[in-house]
Amino acid sequence: MKKDDLLVLEITDLDSEGNGVGKAEGMAFFVKDAVIGDVVEAKIMKMKKSYGFARLMRLITPSPHRVEAVCPVAKQCGGCQLQAMSYEEQLRFKQEKVKNHLLRIGGFSEEELQMEPITGMEKPLHYRNKAQFPIGTGKDGEIITGFYAARSHRIIDYRSCHLGVAENEEILQQVTEWMQEAKVSAYDETTGRGLVRHVLTRYGFTTEEIMVCIIVNGDRLPKSELLVERLRKLPKMTSITMNINKERTNVILGREVRLLWGRSYIEDYIGDIRYQISPLSFFQVNPVQTEKLYGLALEYAQLTGEETVWDLYCGIGTISLFLAQKAKQVYGVEIIPQAIEDAKNNAKINNITNAEFFVGAAEDILPAYYRNYAEQHNGENAHADVIVVDPPRKGCDQKLLQTMLDMQPERIVYVSCDSATLARDLKILSQGGYKIERVRPVDQFPMTVHVETVCLLSRKHVDRYI
Repeated sequence: MKKDDLLVLEITDLDSEGNGVGKAEGMAFFVKDAVIGDVVEAKIMKMKKSYGFARLMRLITPSPHRVEAVCPVAKQCGGCQLQAMSYEEQLRFKQEKVKNHLLRIGGFSEEELQMEPITGMEKPLHYRNKAQFPIGTGKDGEIITGFYAARSHRIIDYRSCHLGVAENEEILQQVTEWMQEAKVSAYDETTGRGLVRHVLTRYGFTTEEIMVCIIVNGDRLPKSELLVERLRKLPKMTSITMNINKERTNVILGREVRLLWGRSYIEDYIGDIRYQISPLSFFQVNPVQTEKLYGLALEYAQLTGEETVWDLYCGIGTISLFLAQKAKQVYGVEIIPQAIEDAKNNAKINNITNAEFFVGAAEDILPAYYRNYAEQHNGENAHADVIVVDPPRKGCDQKLLQTMLDMQPERIVYVSCDSATLARDLKILSQGGYKIERVRPVDQFPMTVHVETVCLLSRKHVDRYI
């Protein structure tokens, strides 16, 4: 086989980016826009030693799981990977993805896992409460905005995202009309010139409050009063801000936020807990599923009101405050100082007094606490009844995992956004004396390949296993 050869492939799996996977002569080929169950004709574009990449040329037999994508730019856009797959099959794929990672990477047996069925959505569209739209200039000099094409920074000029809320389209209309009227330039990544880089929006699903933040490559926004005049007319507009980012970087937000009108934040709820959310706040983008996700974490923690709980990678205290409703004391750890300020404020506005927060990396804070406790208590070890971790995609640091094992909590609740690193970390924890009790995927991001997982581990007591 060589480049430009045509192959007939049966698609049997998807990779981490949503590309179809089929085999020919024992070699795996990755095919964009293919769905599990498709039989396709594909053209080899690139060959590696043990795998290759191919382009979909013709659909020979469509998969029984193939559906018409609701978005006309779904194939071009980098935001969705699974719109051409039925939602039922998306859920099955994600369930199997988590299971296979735990079996292959974690080395667990099917008997050990006791996988619970994935928690899906009743309405798996228009679920995102946050969107970030790049701003650019079209061929005719017009202001364009939309989404980046897959694996590029080319802007697709399309504003009706089927994952976001309908209000975004009118917001973008007002911003781009203001830019044309006020002759405000769009940022150009190649030259580093131009002013407006992105428009960030947030929407409160419970409160219906709306935030608009204009990210700019400068210190001022010309004729900002005209923009405010346009935006404040929109129903439930609550916060209009600008964010300064003058760096030549792909990072969207800078550190400084200036208020243009209204409040510097919006409010929304997860369950009964109220949160203040600023442009810089980390807040889960799917509030419907987040309530289910945190509800599972709380259920798995099995709190009675007497427990001391550590919540590592706590963000703005979203899980911490959920846990504090049922725990004796909660300690939250997060590396971002602004997030900890938000967490403390969110505890205050909810009248929660049994949650304390620390700034720093979890892999530094917890081991230091463990060492200091022993020094101050004549060698007695620090203890936690429950430890909850919700790390980034890279998973937990080795030093942190060891400290968790040293503290010997009765239960560990691991919330993961990457089932591969979850499997790696669970293997270490199980070798350190913990047993997997429950595992449940949660579809936090329908139409994409991403999936969250909640896992409960309990400490093995030696006398029970002799």
